[in-house]
Amino acid sequence: MTTIEHDINELDLEHMEDVKEELLPTKKRIMGNLSYFAAFLGGCVSIGTFSMGASLIGVLNLTQAIVAMAIGCTVIGIALVLSGAAGHKYGIPFTVQARSSFGFAGVKIPGFLRGIPAIVWFGFQSWIGAGALNITLKTLTGFDNLPVMFVLFTALQVILAINGFHGIKWLENIAAVFILATLAYMFYTVYTKYGVEVAATITSIEGTWGLPFWGGTTAFLGIYATMILNGSDYSRELRRETGPVTTGSIYVLSILPATIFMGLIGLMVSGATGNNDPVVVFSTAIDNQFLTIMTLVFVAFAQVTTNVLNNIVPPVYVLMNTFKISYKKSTILVGILSILSFPWLLVREESAAGLSLFVQTYSAFLGPIFAVLVVDYFFLRKKNLKLNDYYDSEGAFKGINWAGVVAIGIGSVISLFFVTISWYVSLVPTGLAYYFLMKNWKKAASFRKGTIFEA
Repeated sequence: MTTIEHDINELDLEHMEDVKEELLPTKKRIMGNLSYFAAFLGGCVSIGTFSMGASLIGVLNLTQAIVAMAIGCTVIGIALVLSGAAGHKYGIPFTVQARSSFGFAGVKIPGFLRGIPAIVWFGFQSWIGAGALNITLKTLTGFDNLPVMFVLFTALQVILAINGFHGIKWLENIAAVFILATLAYMFYTVYTKYGVEVAATITSIEGTWGLPFWGGTTAFLGIYATMILNGSDYSRELRRETGPVTTGSIYVLSILPATIFMGLIGLMVSGATGNNDPVVVFSTAIDNQFLTIMTLVFVAFAQVTTNVLNNIVPPVYVLMNTFKISYKKSTILVGILSILSFPWLLVREESAAGLSLFVQTYSAFLGPIFAVLVVDYFFLRKKNLKLNDYYDSEGAFKGINWAGVVAIGIGSVISLFFVTISWYVSLVPTGLAYYFLMKNWKKAASFRKGTIFEA
């Protein structure tokens, strides 16, 4: 038995109330490298990526758009390795890992800052997926009721998510078989149908390698900024034998191809037709009815794989930790909240620019949280955690760690002055602020336990 496994088995939970089983350290890892790759390949097929591609029209040329996507995906891979290191080593989820940085009470702040965008994306992508299914049923049976399909589609995803990562594993493994092939076919269809218009629109764009280019990388990075924070929620299910280089390679190789395909499809579709909704475009662009139906079903299924992994499970953990309710009840509540996010307002053509701004704005808050987690785990605690402290609500991490809260406030305010590159700008000032506040501020004294500053 390793030292870490011994620490997990020796957790003193008898006097700790309301410790939910799903928040305890993972003892049995269910994902090997192939399953983990499939999970992230399925989990990054997001309609939001189409919209981000559409937002680059008139800003970047084709080469710049591809390079921006590649940089964004590489940064995502590195960030996921860093944020998920504690979860991979100790088997703890994000809401538990963040207790040393923000406190048992204070962890609600980064939890909600991360959970709200995830719920919005859940509703947005569910509406798009329901639209694809609605068009399919209308073609086959004549049934046409998008609101009903939206509610049923949301309920289906909630039911799948209730099974946790065991259900996610088989779902993503099946999805990975079809994803890249279907995306390649969608790319081919759009280029064949609108090649002339695409060439006329995109080749005339001079573009820039300046601030708008880096803003483009932030836009694609921002789609996954919520996922980055929850690196531990995923890595705690990956077998311990997988090293950081292999893990990072899995992230980049799964996210990059799908992102480039989807971003370019969104760029071409919007440039050629002026419509940012790929469901509407594909339903009219493909002459073969069977292939149209298969493509639309794929669009719907892809939203299931993305939502279950990225937009349901993480906010569920936040709700469990905050309100002390069960995993099942938390999952149902996330589904209800996603409906109340009014996603039908976000899919309108005039919403593309606003959606991009929304991504860049919430990245200004999520980048600082990431910086605090990295500084706390790697620099202050030197990757050595005392697990009992993370589950003792009356112990050293009781209450709010104001060093973490103030640090993300400082980083967020600074980055909002540079909203197009907010995620990057926020990292250094937040990290430095957290380090010096933890070292010198009396309010952070109890949270120094286990750090290089411990007396």
